[in-house]
Amino acid sequence: MTHAASDPSARDFTSIQVMLTDLNGVARGKRIPGGQADKAQGGSIRMPFSASAVDIWGRDVDGNALIFEKGDGDGLCRPIRDQVMAAPWLGQHTGLVPVWMFDESGAPSPYDPRHALAQVLEGFRAHDLTPVVATELEFYLTPLAAADDRFAVEGVLSLQQLNAVAPLLDDIYAACAANDIPADAAISECGLGQFEINLLHRDDALLAADDAILFKSIVKGFAQNHGFAANFMAKADGDAAGSGLHVHFSLLDAAGRNVFDNGTETGSDVLRHAVAGLLAAMPQTALIFAPHFNSYRRLSPDSHAPTAVSWGYENRTAAVRIPGGANSARRIEHRVAGADANPYLVLAAVLGAALQGITAGKAPPEPTDGNAYATDASQLPTDWATAIATFETGPLTRQIFSDALCDMFVLAKRQELARFLRDITPFEHLTYAEQI
Repeated sequence: MTHAASDPSARDFTSIQVMLTDLNGVARGKRIPGGQADKAQGGSIRMPFSASAVDIWGRDVDGNALIFEKGDGDGLCRPIRDQVMAAPWLGQHTGLVPVWMFDESGAPSPYDPRHALAQVLEGFRAHDLTPVVATELEFYLTPLAAADDRFAVEGVLSLQQLNAVAPLLDDIYAACAANDIPADAAISECGLGQFEINLLHRDDALLAADDAILFKSIVKGFAQNHGFAANFMAKADGDAAGSGLHVHFSLLDAAGRNVFDNGTETGSDVLRHAVAGLLAAMPQTALIFAPHFNSYRRLSPDSHAPTAVSWGYENRTAAVRIPGGANSARRIEHRVAGADANPYLVLAAVLGAALQGITAGKAPPEPTDGNAYATDASQLPTDWATAIATFETGPLTRQIFSDALCDMFVLAKRQELARFLRDITPFEHLTYAEQI
């Protein structure tokens, strides 16, 4: 567990939010009186195991054996930090206790996505390897007032866009600093009102995923306080740039050496084995990186979001990029996930696939030099239904994730898909009602 930089014992919390992250990356939980902080920190807060396994709307998933066959029993929620977090985006007198779920015997819940990542990290420990992970999250800010014209110009690296939201960014950085979330550079991205804030690398991938989850809550909370709506949709506007969750990682051995570094720009054999594992598992794990109906609007050719199962050196059209820079910092960037994906599951899928490639000694194809969209490389699933089916039957998927989590995720995604297929949009009526 990590320490929050501020001392919550000196704060007068009138309420505390106990936050569990579900399979969709959505915060679920309870609000308790501030006087019950010891109860939350002591791990005695209870929630149903099924709270981790609801659909995107928070509804029970049809076929979920946890509910009727097993009686919808409770699990114990243990804190992931050893102090109550200050959460000024929720109000000056509200604290936050992020938790993960265990059963009465202390065994991890197989439906809790944080445990899925923890299980993958056990595999690295067995090989005396430690992932060093950083994430980059893109998001859109939309003024809540129709007359608000703070975003007059769009464009990547626009200082004008950054200046328009400077007070909001100041609050985000202050909250991150107070809670040991290593927020780094902020830039404006290609879309009007689109931004990216990088989170610095961690040598604990669980903490890196925690950072990403908490960062999204901070951005959404403060955005509303400053008159904006923040969203992490993969494609918030059909004509604008999509938003991604890019993952950078390297691996340290027991002596603290980066095993991707062999003193050259191309990197080591271990790096190439990891790349091969990422490419092999990518089509089967695409549902993790693109988990929603909207996700597949982002994965389109010539869009700065990858569509080909490909890799390359300093090539942002490829799904896997090997950035330049100092040899000692040689790393892999995985560019497939949208900002709508669950960071715990994304890191589990990325790191789990890399470990598969390393342990099997797999060799990747030749790196792509040039436009990856124009190659004959195999493609990621282009629609949600195909991604669900490929995830469900993929043998590599089930070597990374437990059968219990895979089956539950598929049930939840099929229920979500069915709901979208039933919905008749106004555009469909406009197109067809009077014409056919």
